[in-house]
Amino acid sequence: MDPIWLAFKHLLWLVLYVTLGLSFAIAVETLRRKFNHDHVEAPPAFEDPNSLTPVPCTSISDPAQKYMSLIIPAYNEENRLPTALDEMLHYLQRRAAKDKSFTYEVIIVDDGSADRTKTVALKFVKEHTVENVRIILLGKNHGKGEAIRKGMLHSRGELLLMLDADGATNIDDLEKLENQRKWYRNFLMKGFHIVVLLAAGPGIRDTQCGFKMFTRAAARKLFPNIRLKRWCFDVELVYICKRLGVPIVEVCVNWTEIPGSKVNLLSIPNMLWELAIMSLGYRSGQWKINI
Repeated sequence: MDPIWLAFKHLLWLVLYVTLGLSFAIAVETLRRKFNHDHVEAPPAFEDPNSLTPVPCTSISDPAQKYMSLIIPAYNEENRLPTALDEMLHYLQRRAAKDKSFTYEVIIVDDGSADRTKTVALKFVKEHTVENVRIILLGKNHGKGEAIRKGMLHSRGELLLMLDADGATNIDDLEKLENQRKWYRNFLMKGFHIVVLLAAGPGIRDTQCGFKMFTRAAARKLFPNIRLKRWCFDVELVYICKRLGVPIVEVCVNWTEIPGSKVNLLSIPNMLWELAIMSLGYRSGQWKINI
C-alpha cells in the first residue's frame, strides 16, 4: 500500500477516534451537570476581623437590606485589588453622604487565591466594617463564574452589580446603568416582571463585559440556574435571559486595559469546552431552567 495513503488513512482514524472521544466526554460532562449540583458551598458566615464574631450569610431569597450590592470575584489580585477598592469605596461613600437612601455593600469573593488577596480584602473589611465590605472565601479556585454566582446568592442589595477586581471599568458609570434601569422600568413594567440590566447581551458587542447589573428579582431567577463556572458563564447567563424572556439593555461604559489579565491563549480550550457542554446540555433538553 502506498505510504502516503497509509499515513492518511491512519490520520483519518485518529481524527475519528479523537472526535468520538471528545463527543463522549462532552456528553458525560453534560449529563454530570444535569442536576446543577456541582457547586461549591459558601461558608455559613462572613469573617469580621473587628469583633472576631461570625456574621451569618444572607440568601438571595431574603428581602433586600441594601440599595446596592457590588460583587467582585478575585483570584490572585493582591496587586490590582487595592486600587480598585479604594476608588470604588470612595465613590460609594461620597454618594452615601449625599443620599441617605443609598446604602451599599461590597462583597469580595476570593476564588482560592494563592497570594495575599485574602489579607488585602480583610484589611478593607476592617477599615470599612463588615456591614459595608464582606469577603467570601471559596478555599480553592473554581472559576470566575462560580465566584460571581456565590456572591450574588449571598448578597443583600435590591440592585446587584458584578464588576472585575482590576478596576477596568469606571465606577462612575454605575449611574448610567441606574438611569437606564429607571427609564426601561417605567417603559416596560407590567405586572410581575424580571428586569436585568447588562452591559452586554444577545446581538450585543461584548457578552464578556464584567460590568453587569441585575435586579434582585432577576438574580433570584438567573443565578441558581447557572452551571458554567469559568469564563463562558456570561454566555450562559445571556442564554438563560433569552429563554426566560428577560429584557436586556446595553449601556456604553468607559473601559481601560489593565495589565495582569487572567485571560490568555490557554483559556481558549476551556472556553470551547464549556460552550460545547452548554450547547449540548440545552439543545438536548438535559439542562432544564427552573423558574
